[in-house]
Amino acid sequence: MEHIQRHPARVARAPSRLLDGLQRWLPKLVVAPTFVLVGIGVYAFMLWTGVLSFTSSSFLPVYDFVGLDQYAKLMNNDRWLTASANLGIFGGLFILSCLVIGVLLAIFLDQKIRQEGAIRTIYLYPMALSMIVTGTVWKWILNPGLGLEKLVHDWGWTSFSFDWLVNSDMAIYTIVIAAVWQASGFVMALFLAGLRGVDPAIIRAARVDGASLPLIYRKIILPSLRPVFFSAIMVLSHIAIKSFDLVMAMTAGGPGYSTDLPAVFMYANTFTRGQMGLGSASAMLMLGAFLALLVPYLYSELREKRHD
Repeated sequence: MEHIQRHPARVARAPSRLLDGLQRWLPKLVVAPTFVLVGIGVYAFMLWTGVLSFTSSSFLPVYDFVGLDQYAKLMNNDRWLTASANLGIFGGLFILSCLVIGVLLAIFLDQKIRQEGAIRTIYLYPMALSMIVTGTVWKWILNPGLGLEKLVHDWGWTSFSFDWLVNSDMAIYTIVIAAVWQASGFVMALFLAGLRGVDPAIIRAARVDGASLPLIYRKIILPSLRPVFFSAIMVLSHIAIKSFDLVMAMTAGGPGYSTDLPAVFMYANTFTRGQMGLGSASAMLMLGAFLALLVPYLYSELREKRHD
């Protein structure tokens, strides 16, 4: 009789265990396909690219390993050296300009001005556009025969000249202008969120002590936003290193190779010149450049959290 009374309780607990197990495993089952796709589509192909960089692959992959020959060829390739120098100019100016403009815009909007929502939307709108659209529009604007120079000539200032887009010495700066126009609003949004997270009591206390608002931002608020600075630099560095579509839309790497960047070099050698091994080596160096920025940042963040 006692056995018969216990049996219904066991039957009732069985569905409960089943539901508990389903609730525990369902989130993992839902995200599992995403992890598999990311693992194959990103990390597996990244590893495969690394393997190809040590081979003599041309139009098709081959697996006759040649050691560091492709990297040696890369270091002696004038076009790669030019692309690397262009990346230094483009990346440095792009990151610095976006940070300065983004911080100033964020401080401006942090003053609780009227129509803040509309102004913030206007600043953020360029980020919603693709790089292809941005490059095409700026190509029209900076084209001496169609854009800004022609407009000023039509107004009567025929001596005005702005031919940077077709000037091999200045063309790289047109890429900087277009990229800054698109990304500075995103940096503004990052810093505005950081500024809104600062305790207003700190600002009030500093004002009571006689500190001016510019001094408060420079000495107190902005130094406290160091994680935002690092995050912005990481995102902007990633954009700079992988910049391809903006360059192709505006200049296609020209005039000559004056606006060539490593991403353009990698694409040209891998898919149009039949030098897959050399293109893979350039891709791995691009990855290494980004990791050289990312790893020290992650190390410093993890060390700070460990000490906390």
